[in-house]
Amino acid sequence: MIKLELILGNIGSKEKVKAVVEACKKHHIPIRIGVNSGSLEKELLQRDGKPTAKAMIESAKKHVKILEDLDFYDYAISLKASNLDLCIEAYQAASKEFECPLHLGITEAGTEFSGTIKSSIGLGVLLKQGIGDTVRVSLSADPIQEIKVAKEILKDCNLYHKLPTLIACPTCGRTQIDLIPIAKEMEQFLQTINKDITVAVMGCAVNGPGEAREADIGIARAVFGEGLLFKKGEIIRKIKQEDMVVELKQEIENMIK
Repeated sequence: MIKLELILGNIGSKEKVKAVVEACKKHHIPIRIGVNSGSLEKELLQRDGKPTAKAMIESAKKHVKILEDLDFYDYAISLKASNLDLCIEAYQAASKEFECPLHLGITEAGTEFSGTIKSSIGLGVLLKQGIGDTVRVSLSADPIQEIKVAKEILKDCNLYHKLPTLIACPTCGRTQIDLIPIAKEMEQFLQTINKDITVAVMGCAVNGPGEAREADIGIARAVFGEGLLFKKGEIIRKIKQEDMVVELKQEIENMIK
C-alpha cells in the first residue's frame, strides 16, 4: 500500500489539493493526514504558543473536512509530537473522535538509545490500549534500526509473533561466566531467526533452568567449567563451557528446520 501525507502548506492551492486527491482516487492510493505539534496552525495554539492535544485534533478535523468535501474517504491520521504526554493524549482523543485508521509515531524521538526508550514508552502505552493501526519509529539512526525497534515493540505488545525472545539474567555474585558478551552474541544471532521461540542465557544453575523454565531452550553456567543445556526447564545434557554458545545455536537451528 502506497501512502501519501497530506500537508496543505506544501501542496499549495485548493486546485492543487484537488488534483492530488483526484490522482489518489484514480490509482486507489490512501492519504495520510499528518498533524505535527511543531507545525500547527497559529490560530489553534494557546496564547503562550504551546500546542495542545485539542489543537491537534482540531487541525486534523480541518484536513479531514477538506478531503471529505472532495468526496475522498480513504485516509489515515497521525498526530505526532516529541512530547510523550502530548502525543499520547492526542492519540487517545483521536481514537474516540475519528473512525479512520491511526498511524502512530513519536516524532523526533532522539538517538538509537534515547529514542528507542521514548518510542517504546509512548507506542507501548497506546498499543496496549488498542490504539493504532500502523506505526513508525523515528530515530536519529540507520532506518534499519527503526524497523528492528518497531518489531520489538510490536512483539512485546503481543502484536507480532515471528520474532524470538531472548531471556538473559543480570549479573550477580553467583555468575561465574562472562555473561554479557554471550547474551549480545545470541541477540545478534537471533536477529536472523523468524520464529516465535524463547531462548535463555543464564549465568548459573539457580537461574537456569529454574527461573527460565518457560524458555523453549537455553544454557546456564554450572560448575567445574561445565554448562547446562535445557529445554522447558528440563536439563538435556551437560556441555563444556567453551561449547555452550555453539551448541545452543545448533539446537536452535535444529528446532526451526
